[in-house]
Amino acid sequence: MIYIYNCYAGTHSSALCAAYHLKKIPNDRVPTKEEILGIDTFNKLTSKALGKLIYHGKDEDDNQVFTLGRGLSHKMVTAMSELLVLLEGKGYDHEKVICSNASPTVPLEMTFGGLFSHKLGIDFIGEPLLVKGAQKTFPNISRLVEKTRRIAKESTKSIEVLENKELEVSKISNIISR
Repeated sequence: MIYIYNCYAGTHSSALCAAYHLKKIPNDRVPTKEEILGIDTFNKLTSKALGKLIYHGKDEDDNQVFTLGRGLSHKMVTAMSELLVLLEGKGYDHEKVICSNASPTVPLEMTFGGLFSHKLGIDFIGEPLLVKGAQKTFPNISRLVEKTRRIAKESTKSIEVLENKELEVSKISNIISR
C-alpha cells in the first residue's frame, strides 16, 4: 500500500503526518520543538518541491509513506487519481493508494508561520509560530493519521482520496467550545 499525505507546501502538516505515521515522533504526547524541527522535511522544502512525491520511508506493515505539496490546486490529487484509474483500465496493476489531505489540521499559527518562513524568509518569526502550531494541532494530526490508516485497511477501493474536512481546526474548536 502507498500512503500520500498532501497539503499546500508539503513541508508542515503533511510532514508531521508522515513522521507520526512512521513513528519518527511520539504518539503518546505533544512533540518537543526539537522533535518537530528534527523531522526531515519540516519547514525545509522550497516551492521547487511542489508537485513532487517525497518519500519518507516504510511503516511497520511495509507500506510506503510519501508527502506531496500541491500548492493551491486540489486538482493535482484528482489528476493523480484519475491517471491511476486510466492505467487500471489499461490493465496496469498497482498497489492500493491512499491520498490523505492534511490541510484541514493547519491552525492559524502554522499558516502565518509558513507565510513568514517561506514567503517572506523571516525564520526567526516563522519558525516559532510553526512549532507552536504543530504542537497545538498534534491531536488533530494524530486523529488524521489514525483515520487514514483505518480507512486504508477497511477500503476495498484501489485508490482512496480522503479530504478530511471533518478535521478542520475551526470545526474542532467549535465542537470543543460547546
